[in-house]
Amino acid sequence: MAIGYHAERQMKMTLLLREMFDELPHFCRDFFRAIADVTSALTRIGYAYDLRIFFRFLSEECPEFGGKPITAFTAADLAKVTADHLEEFMEYMSYYVVNRDEKRFAEHQNGERGKSRKLSAVRTMFSYFYKRRKIPSNPSELIDMPKIHEKNIVTLEADEVAKLLDEVESGENLTPRQKQFHAYTKARDTAIVSLLLGTGMRVSECVGVDVNHLDFGVNGVKVTRKGGNEAVLYFNGEVEEALRRYLAARGELLAGVKDEDADALFLSLQRRRINVRTVQNLVKKYSALVTTLKNISPHKLRSTFGTQLYRESGDIYLVAETLGHANVDTTRKHYARMDDERRRKAAEFVHLRQ
Repeated sequence: MAIGYHAERQMKMTLLLREMFDELPHFCRDFFRAIADVTSALTRIGYAYDLRIFFRFLSEECPEFGGKPITAFTAADLAKVTADHLEEFMEYMSYYVVNRDEKRFAEHQNGERGKSRKLSAVRTMFSYFYKRRKIPSNPSELIDMPKIHEKNIVTLEADEVAKLLDEVESGENLTPRQKQFHAYTKARDTAIVSLLLGTGMRVSECVGVDVNHLDFGVNGVKVTRKGGNEAVLYFNGEVEEALRRYLAARGELLAGVKDEDADALFLSLQRRRINVRTVQNLVKKYSALVTTLKNISPHKLRSTFGTQLYRESGDIYLVAETLGHANVDTTRKHYARMDDERRRKAAEFVHLRQ
């Protein structure tokens, strides 16, 4: 019996996290155990990756630790870390090289967002051990988080949305080889892009949708959001039409599908549940035919939906709830530019002299 997409994904992440524990100091397991109930498995995996980089830095770049193996570090070693070490770590993250083996190495660079994320993981760990009195001080409190420069929201204009959907349906400007596959994926790809644009769902939510999550009686689809909460997103008649066309064609893919993927709404040509990378690639493929100035991803389609919803409703709380933002301030920050535009237009309504 299939255990379900989200349950299987959670199990895989849990197993991955356990494997990563073997590459971290043993005392770190107390930290991960403590945050298990307040963080997602994906967040903890991110912390594990970032902390592995931190302890590698201490081992390889700080003479005080004498090349000590990462797994041999103890809480007593953590107590020796100073604010100077952490400042050096911030500089180290700008560019560092990891040796894979004697013949291979990988170069890594981090901008302000990458540095901020890694420092956040380190600060959370230090805070935990300081509160538990495993270390006498918390030097991470002395390090400021990098200043994050907000990026402009990249969205598709109304005419670009129409062109994108036309390209997905027709495949007119695809290469001859792409057109061969388009004959089999046209209905599916149109349904995926329509659903992303029409609901603002995340790509991870999209690939997790099962057939029985659709309810055409209310034109709603059930999704599992970040953190595991379920929500129903509603769609319009255009999205309904695209989904019905795909469902009519989906039956041809069911022959030979594996039991664990039989319930998946969107299937690949290999008759498996479609994955995030495939959706990202198909959005990139079609959007490149519409605009060369914008790098469009599924997340940009989500931003397009949010922007249009805010323009039509002016309700930031509705946008936050529909997009599944846990904090409305996140939504307000992203759409602050639109608020400014609305205020500028308001000034034009006031005339001092007729």
